[in-house]
Amino acid sequence: MQKIIEVKGGVVRHPQMRMGAPIDFELLAGEQLAIVGDNGSGKTRLVDVLTGKCALMPMQEVKYDFAPSRAKMVSDNIKYLTFRDSYGTTEGVYYYQQRWNQNDIEETPLVRDLLAESFRMAEEGLTRKTVFDKFLVRDETPEQEQERLRQEAEDKRLMHAELEKVRKHLYEIFHLEQLLDKHIILLSSGELRKFQLTKTLLTNPRVLIMDNPFIGLDVTARAQLAEFLTLLTRETNVSVVLVLSKTDDIPDFITHVVTVKDLKVGRKMTQQEFKESSEPVPARMLTEAKAKAILEMEEGRWKMEEGRSLMADGRSQMEDGEETVIEFRNVNIRYGERTILKDLNLTVKEGEHWALNGENGAGKSTLLSIVCADNPQSYANDIVLFGHQRGKGESIWDIKRHIGYISPEMHRAYMKDIPAIDIVASGLSDVSGLYRKPKPEQRAVCEFWMDIFGVKQYADTTFLKLSSGEQRLVLLARAFVKDPALLILDEPLHGLDLKNRRLVKDIIEVFCQRPHKTMLMVTHYREEYPKNIDHEIYLKKIV
Repeated sequence: MQKIIEVKGGVVRHPQMRMGAPIDFELLAGEQLAIVGDNGSGKTRLVDVLTGKCALMPMQEVKYDFAPSRAKMVSDNIKYLTFRDSYGTTEGVYYYQQRWNQNDIEETPLVRDLLAESFRMAEEGLTRKTVFDKFLVRDETPEQEQERLRQEAEDKRLMHAELEKVRKHLYEIFHLEQLLDKHIILLSSGELRKFQLTKTLLTNPRVLIMDNPFIGLDVTARAQLAEFLTLLTRETNVSVVLVLSKTDDIPDFITHVVTVKDLKVGRKMTQQEFKESSEPVPARMLTEAKAKAILEMEEGRWKMEEGRSLMADGRSQMEDGEETVIEFRNVNIRYGERTILKDLNLTVKEGEHWALNGENGAGKSTLLSIVCADNPQSYANDIVLFGHQRGKGESIWDIKRHIGYISPEMHRAYMKDIPAIDIVASGLSDVSGLYRKPKPEQRAVCEFWMDIFGVKQYADTTFLKLSSGEQRLVLLARAFVKDPALLILDEPLHGLDLKNRRLVKDIIEVFCQRPHKTMLMVTHYREEYPKNIDHEIYLKKIV
């Protein structure tokens, strides 16, 4: 049986990147694999070894056999898609509100141009010559050389036709014709994932590794992706490797599962064996003691250096007797010729807990950006926040001081290698990009919420040293740190394992039991709804 990837007793050369035990791993032809494990278990480290990012000790190597692929380079045969929600450029030039600013939008490339470039690079990868090929001296007659060149031209034509077939199929299932003339920065989180998937699949890899590919996609897109990957593995030589934290997302086409736990790679088993050996997630992860601590929190007891309350009650911002936290009156948001929100009316009362659902690109994140005062177009609309008309003299900070917020865009903006507790502390002053060491009394409240979310032990660990799931828990602690009156959660369970998903749901449910707490939450999974949800709005994409 062909071994596409094989590692025997592998030990990573860099001590800080080593697994807890030597790595034994193999991917056989015809296998479709899922690598699963809790947040921080070592899944990404394993993938870094398989892709060659982490070198093994001398005299050790990862062995590859990519036949029948024509591409010769490992980088052309293995594509690793991490689904970073990056709206900026590939150089990482990105700031938090960039997606909502029209001037920056016009300077970003179109989806059409980026996909065309990926298609061109895919063809180059299939015909790229190695150093050996370039300097190979052939002993052939002129007739043989002519025949060889003719055959190479025919192979190139067939490869182009094959790639063109894949391109048309991808455009069809993801409805990409609707996105081609959009600037990349305008893509929603779900649309961006469709774009990233298409861009990668256009390269026609031998092994496709995807990190949590289904999160951020609406119900229809998830079903389409699973159907497409099933067809892809059935009709091509591509071997798919899914890296999953949410293990109930394993699609049927996956044949085998490898579990990573405590930085140790487990044995490969069939999907059926994995399901039979899996332990059920506890019905509750938040301890009674921590739940009680949240319920008994005294609002307004923490002070900042500016003298403002860290946990200021949002009611102080509203007029006497006013209970409306958010009111949209015929709100319209447009970018060029594209309408995102049209004549939207919405009233959210104090103490209500709303779920926002809808198709990818329907405007859910845009709606939240207006509430959080991040979208400049909020000034051009009739909007009331905390009892005050938007644009009537209140500052952005007057609004933000009452809001706790997390989103995929925020995760992208906070990719700074500074201590995790400094990331959490930035939530006390609503500042992104400016970080200060928290004072003792501030550190106490930061540590309280990091403990609630199970990441207190990482307080002094720099953010980029954490797994993506651990980073998400740190950002959740940041959203809760000032005990906000309004909690805005845009897909908060992104990338979390089943136990941490249950923990975060528990925390949200307990937090929302307290008086005067209002919440807006975006998710594409109805099973993620906290039991406190009492209102729901479904947004449809405007065509």
